[in-house]
Amino acid sequence: MLECTLRLNPFDGDGLILIEQHVIDQIRPFRQVEIASSEAGGILLGFRRGSHLHVTDLTLPGAEDKRSRTAFYRSAASHQKIAMTCWLESNGTMGYLGEWHTHPQKDPSPSTIDIREWRVILSSEPQNMVFVIAGNDDKSWIGIGRDQNIVETLPV
Repeated sequence: MLECTLRLNPFDGDGLILIEQHVIDQIRPFRQVEIASSEAGGILLGFRRGSHLHVTDLTLPGAEDKRSRTAFYRSAASHQKIAMTCWLESNGTMGYLGEWHTHPQKDPSPSTIDIREWRVILSSEPQNMVFVIAGNDDKSWIGIGRDQNIVETLPV
């Protein structure tokens, strides 16, 4: 079952990735359970504490996003506005940590399009980034990227 998760950060030996339960709870309704369900996604927000990443919030799909059964294209403007508001309200301590989206699979894994898009993000972000793909059966793929490397994380 997709639930609050604590993962090891393979790029930083003592680093951990914590995704809060309420973040997972907000992703759950977007799982592609029905045959006609479209992919959904958004960005992950939270805090960097040394080598640790703490995901405390996210954005949800908006009206400007493009969604189909096998694709999700995030409109940058609406998600960036939410991220900027969080950053300002936290006095610059809360920020963009990564991306999430759904796949119409029981055991999700990144597509070549996902990897390509994440590498674009990583080319402009010098820090570790978290990537989550929620499957249609409460299973998820959680990875971390740094530089051009993207690897699946392991539970603690």
